Amino acid sequence: MAKKIAIIGAGPGGLTAGMILAKNGFNVEIFEKESVVGGRNAPICLDGYTFDTGPTFLMMHFVLEEIFKMTGRKLSDYIEIKQLNPMYRLKFNDLEFLPSNNAKEMKKQIDHHFPGNESGYDKFLEQIQLQYEKMYDCLKMDYSNFSKLYCSNMLKALPYLKLGKSLYNNLGRFFKDEKLKLSFTFQAKYLGMSPWECPAAFTMIPYVEHRYGIYHVTGGLNKISLAMKKVIEELSGKVHLKTKVKQLILEKKTVKGLVLENGSKVYADEVIVNSDFAYSMSNLVEEGILKKYSKEKLKDKRYSCSTFMLYLGLDKKYDIPHHNIFFANDYRQNIQDIFHSTKLSDDMSIYIQNASVTDPTLAPEGHSTIYVLVPVPNNKSSIDWEKEKESFKNKVLERIVQKTEMKDFKAHIKVEKIITPADWQNNYNVYLGATFNLAHNLTQMLYFRPHNKYEELDNCYLVGGGTHPGSGLPTIYESGRISSELIMKKYKVAQQR
Repeated sequence: MAKKIAIIGAGPGGLTAGMILAKNGFNVEIFEKESVVGGRNAPICLDGYTFDTGPTFLMMHFVLEEIFKMTGRKLSDYIEIKQLNPMYRLKFNDLEFLPSNNAKEMKKQIDHHFPGNESGYDKFLEQIQLQYEKMYDCLKMDYSNFSKLYCSNMLKALPYLKLGKSLYNNLGRFFKDEKLKLSFTFQAKYLGMSPWECPAAFTMIPYVEHRYGIYHVTGGLNKISLAMKKVIEELSGKVHLKTKVKQLILEKKTVKGLVLENGSKVYADEVIVNSDFAYSMSNLVEEGILKKYSKEKLKDKRYSCSTFMLYLGLDKKYDIPHHNIFFANDYRQNIQDIFHSTKLSDDMSIYIQNASVTDPTLAPEGHSTIYVLVPVPNNKSSIDWEKEKESFKNKVLERIVQKTEMKDFKAHIKVEKIITPADWQNNYNVYLGATFNLAHNLTQMLYFRPHNKYEELDNCYLVGGGTHPGSGLPTIYESGRISSELIMKKYKVAQQR
């Protein structure tokens, strides 16, 4: 009889694990509290406008292709992806920069905007390629025991980690111009971290952008999760929507299944937790069971920043790039406000996605979707979002008028949705509203991050941004693959193709 796997949450990690395990003969059931799959990768649909809730950059698309290949399927049969060039627009007060993953075009732009730094780009690609090649296999491993830190792959990678250096400092080896360095370090925000504190190991992130490019999925990145659900159901797995899990069924420290919100019990041989890690351990397990990740100890962990989100449907289209990042006038002070002073900046950085310039399926004809993300402190701050929400929204809208070509866009807003850090915490079950989960400092990486085979409970596995390898879609897919392969290894099941 097939072993039963119960998965809490239909986010990208849970769906990845569900696909692989269903393909390999396991009885997979996923329990999702919302009416649609995806978690922070779900669609938001407002009166004919479609937005991605969270991730809007598809990087390392080959990871996704490999996941589908593991289930005997081709990604291109389920979704359409297109490469973006330029990758994004970076806007400073005095210049506009359009990075490309075409090395020749990129060097031409560096020569124009930052003369004297062109050779640094060649060195960046060459040296970080070595780091990436050494580190990538380490990210694909599980770290269920301490000895993995001393395996041959890790020992080979160590000289390339630049331990003790930050992402910002590491880029100083290649570029002298301040704005050019920021153009390769803003990616720390993908992890919800400051580039002055983000470990240098993550220099791989700008490298993979420049090496492999950035992609958009027609209909939004949420289509990936919808495609994964389809594959699971094709493989006889079940996805239960509008089905919230209340707690884990435990016998001492062994997980036996789930208790649903309606009181019914679901027994399983193994349970995979895809819901937010710190939220799950604070709410799904009775007080006193956990030691390493007790409620009190979870409070002392470091967490990412949060995000203030605006989803705007407009009755007009604007000819601006697909991805746009507008830096604060004093970027370092803005970072200081977010991570240390924990206050709202008047001088803020803003990310704007104008996906309708690439994808007409997201809005009615002649209309467009504008997605706005502003990094802000998580809920360890004392910010009262009920009080601040409207005034901060108006500051953001005014900032967009000042910084972009969309001078009249406020008059064209037809629909609007706001997600504040309080909403992330209360409506999306994101601990402290920390959108990118546990921070990725050295003491919360690899072995020191919650393990894929959860160390505190038996028959329990973790996927998502709160476990190894960390936040970001490609690494979350890897977490699903790692956990599913650990379960397969336990039951001596060979991977089918």
